[in-house]
Amino acid sequence: MQLKPILASLRHHKLTALLLMLQVAFSCAIVTNAVFLIVQRVQRVTTPSGLDERALSLVTVSDLDAGANPLALHKADLAALRQLPGVESAALISNVPFSNSEHGSGGCTSLAAVQAAMKAQSLKVPGCANADVYSGTPGTLDTLGLKLVAGRMFNADEYIPGKPPGQSVLVSAMIVTQGFARRLYPEHPDQAVGRDVYFDHGLMKGQPTRIVGVVAHLHQANVSGDGNDDRSALLPVEPNEARALFALRSTPSQRAGVMKAAVTTLNKRNPGRQVSADDAQTYAHMRASYFQGDTTMIGLLLASALGLLFVTALGIAGLASFWVQQRTRTIGIRRAIGATRGDILRYFQTENSLIVGAGVLAGLVLAVALNLLLMKRYELPRLPLWYLPLGAFALWALGQLAVLAPALRASRVPPVVATRSV
Repeated sequence: MQLKPILASLRHHKLTALLLMLQVAFSCAIVTNAVFLIVQRVQRVTTPSGLDERALSLVTVSDLDAGANPLALHKADLAALRQLPGVESAALISNVPFSNSEHGSGGCTSLAAVQAAMKAQSLKVPGCANADVYSGTPGTLDTLGLKLVAGRMFNADEYIPGKPPGQSVLVSAMIVTQGFARRLYPEHPDQAVGRDVYFDHGLMKGQPTRIVGVVAHLHQANVSGDGNDDRSALLPVEPNEARALFALRSTPSQRAGVMKAAVTTLNKRNPGRQVSADDAQTYAHMRASYFQGDTTMIGLLLASALGLLFVTALGIAGLASFWVQQRTRTIGIRRAIGATRGDILRYFQTENSLIVGAGVLAGLVLAVALNLLLMKRYELPRLPLWYLPLGAFALWALGQLAVLAPALRASRVPPVVATRSV
């Protein structure tokens, strides 16, 4: 196929071709960045928690009349919940991943690292790291479905009652995630078990806590997106506050019945409190609520990208149909002098490739510029370069599909059309 007739035709339709190129360019820039943002949000929404989510239900209790020893009341409630039909295990816990309720703390592997951190007023020194802290009663690991990859679970004598907010508590044992172990011991993370760490309140008091176990993964309470969301630690501290969070483990099919029975049981035990059905929810429901904004954004971005692609395809097809209608007699003449249907089909596809290709090249530059603007204004990550060829190919393929129907219609124009008057 010779390009000279195509270029000559485009020179006679400069404005129309330029407008289509600009439409393709803006579509390429916007859609490429939209797809990148969608992927980022999907990765965030699908972040693993480390828990056995399908088997987990949560019941929140706020005892206004908890008195001086809320832990005793919560333990009595916990004992009653463990007797419910369908409950495989239950635990009183401080919080769970994606709960918006976090307790961050820091740890150092030696007193020298502690002194370096205090001098720098930061834990961003070798041998120190931040972590989210989780705590609970015996049975917490089994109830949450956490998987030990090294070491052991807490012994019964290692559990201690928590203290009211603002009061420190020192523990002798802790279980950490692999991510936290890698940060503390980058050279030998697999040898973390048995090591002493100056952690939480022991950091300031110079009293170490021994790592007795390592779990595969336990996400922090919130998603920070800084690559450190897997740094967590579990302490054998039984929550001792008026608010209580009970975790119940059951089969997925029994979760609804377990939650209903739990609410009824808790209200019967203390008629003065009001535990409603809204205070009991599956972990999956709580997770969905946490990521509601992200899922909404995914829907909006996806709808916008698909809508823009549809409008672009419609513009390409509409322009191709208009040109086929204008060139019907010219196509008939070409057919009369020997052009085959394939020649006509390739002519329109090549013409479309030139227009869309030029638009895509401009769109790639605009895509990078748009990403730089988003990075500056909204602190978004840099667009990976491999998105650019994928976006270019997608727009080019869309152009070829959009022009296919008009091009096929043009290829079916009979040679006899050349004998008709304009």
